[in-house]
Amino acid sequence: MIFKAVGDSRPYPDHGLVSPSDWSGIAPRQVRLDQLTTTKTTLDLATLLDVDSTFYGDLFPHVVRWHGQLYLEDGLHRALRTALHHRTVLHARVLELGPAPGARAGDAGRQVRTPR
Repeated sequence: MIFKAVGDSRPYPDHGLVSPSDWSGIAPRQVRLDQLTTTKTTLDLATLLDVDSTFYGDLFPHVVRWHGQLYLEDGLHRALRTALHHRTVLHARVLELGPAPGARAGDAGRQVRTPR
């Protein structure tokens, strides 16, 4: 198994980060592929095989942690390349959205976001 699950949508609320420059303030960190749930069910093969796939975008996949789950929002082709190279970990930018792990019950509505 490559991913924890394959999803077809984003189950978390809109976070407002759209462009690579919006995500650039989040430092990349290691994420295990088997902890990720994808937000897309299809991949354009041309994107996967394109040697310049990161030329106009971010070098790192974008992951959203929401309610303790990791969702791969952007960079499915990079994650699959990682798996094809028999690696189980990739570097990704992880946006913390929603209650932080270990938060108290009264903090349930609070969103934790990395500043831009």
